[in-house]
Amino acid sequence: MTFRRHLIAAAALASFAFALPMAAQAQTVLKASDTHPAGYPTVVAVENMGKKLEAQTSGRIKMQMFPGAVLGQEKETVEQTQIGALQINRISLGVIGPIVPDVDVFNMPFVFRDIAHMRKVIDGPIGDELLAKVTASPARLVALGWMDGGARSLYTKKLVKSPADLKGVKVRMMGNPLFVDTMNAMGGNGISMAYGEVFSALQTGVIDGAENNPPSMFTSNHYSAGAKYYAQTNHLIIPELLVMSKVAWDKLTPADQALVKKLGREAQLDQRVLWDKSVEDYSAKLKAAGVEFVPVDQKLFFDATAPVRAKYGVKFADLMKRIDATK
Repeated sequence: MTFRRHLIAAAALASFAFALPMAAQAQTVLKASDTHPAGYPTVVAVENMGKKLEAQTSGRIKMQMFPGAVLGQEKETVEQTQIGALQINRISLGVIGPIVPDVDVFNMPFVFRDIAHMRKVIDGPIGDELLAKVTASPARLVALGWMDGGARSLYTKKLVKSPADLKGVKVRMMGNPLFVDTMNAMGGNGISMAYGEVFSALQTGVIDGAENNPPSMFTSNHYSAGAKYYAQTNHLIIPELLVMSKVAWDKLTPADQALVKKLGREAQLDQRVLWDKSVEDYSAKLKAAGVEFVPVDQKLFFDATAPVRAKYGVKFADLMKRIDATK
């Protein structure tokens, strides 16, 4: 009997050991990346999406988030997503523009009247069409939804209220000729520079200011490098993309694809609530740190950037009309 009990126990152990890898194979773990730090609205929204995905598939599909650029900067993570080494990624439009030129329309100054207008556009037919174009492009990415990137305004060491005040002021812009031309049209001297170099450039006087949203200004600590004035120009309102690797997408069942798409849309709306709270919180922190929020006549800056929209907007003329007509 003893021998038989040992035999049964051994058989049960072997069966259990065999079941482990089978169970591991049955579970899909999606690796997600974001260059923003832990706790940032885009990161939290995707983490929440992962929790829903795990719950609604009874643990069959899980998500593991890697925030703070731990898997590389955006260029590297996009390449990883394209080959399927990464499955979910929050990316800016800059990397998609060369492949799907229509998304570049969102990069133009004052293409949106305000944040509410931008959200109407990305939530509606135009937003859906551009997501479909990204998915259908050779980018090997499936567009799941949009993410708010906030309204970008100007922060400088000197008080700026009008384009005239920007004369001779060196302002860091994202590395795209369109953005540099935008700052030059606004009256300043646009300087293309990597985001990671801005703090020291402000400290040493290489630049006199930069532009971004309040959460980024605070978390990057730029306010402590002398940029004490935040002129509320809202000259750029640029949404971002949540994408999935086409390689990983094709491995999902149609039912799981539908679920991921649904949860991607929910993440878009979830992130929006988180974003608005974040802007409110970080604006308060900046004011407490001595940053002066300066209201400006946006029409002055809108009019000044008309040549930029004329130069870069020719190929988007019809799309821009549709955006403008969105109420």
